[in-house]
Amino acid sequence: MVSPPPPKRPAAALPGVDPVHFDGTNINPVTLLATDYLNHFNEAIMLLEMLPVAPDCKDDFLDWRPMSYCEHFAASHFKHRDLAIAAYEVADPAYRELLDEIADHMNVILTAASEAMRRDLSPHTVGALAAAATRWLKPMVGRAGAVINGELKVESPSDESRPQDAVDALFARVAEGVSQR
Repeated sequence: MVSPPPPKRPAAALPGVDPVHFDGTNINPVTLLATDYLNHFNEAIMLLEMLPVAPDCKDDFLDWRPMSYCEHFAASHFKHRDLAIAAYEVADPAYRELLDEIADHMNVILTAASEAMRRDLSPHTVGALAAAATRWLKPMVGRAGAVINGELKVESPSDESRPQDAVDALFARVAEGVSQR
């Protein structure tokens, strides 16, 4: 069971963090996390959503790779990327760990979808797989956004946050699609 993060406290209460530096950034001054990280997942979701009508996007999706929060910012062109990494390193572990847990779950789903799509699947099966993965991922991105913005009020993981169940269902659907070809 995941507990909600502790009560909000201003970044000024943390050593070495000056909230003045967060003005004009998308780094939350309470959680010290940036919503820009979600762009990494939204890019993959966008590609999944395009697959049924633009199958040529499949290679772009297959090129997508999981990245940790710090890896994402180190590789990004985000103007405040160094500040985002530094803030993450001193952020409250309750926020960081919960965000990392959700990101890990999304990475499991995206990696499983990618591995399945590397098989010889029909366009219909690829589209069904993409739609299923998208349905699981979108609520998780919303939950990650709630963590980043310090708004999470959920006391226990939702069904979408059970990655093994999602992966099992994903592979069952792929197997179903393969047997129907």
